[in-house]
Amino acid sequence: MAWRGKLSQNLKELRVLLCQSSPSSATTRTFVEKNYKDLKSLNPKLPILIRECRGIEPQLWARYDMGVERGVRLEGLTEPQISKALEELVKVGESLKA
Repeated sequence: MAWRGKLSQNLKELRVLLCQSSPSSATTRTFVEKNYKDLKSLNPKLPILIRECRGIEPQLWARYDMGVERGVRLEGLTEPQISKALEELVKVGESLKA
């Protein structure tokens, strides 16, 4: 999981959108609770924003250089799948630099 330390090298901002109470956001809430501290300690200067809004579909958004953004819908994904989606967003950032 060396990619976790590369978030700040490849992303300008990471946003997690979720609902505080809906079942569709339950896995996303658990992912944030288990992984936020680790991600933030490995990337202390990277803005990792957790945005809660009632009834919103869980999503993960990455902002790259030049205002480019990519988003992933997280509804129905397991925690390992959410982690894989985040890893893919980091790889996108790497490819945008080349």
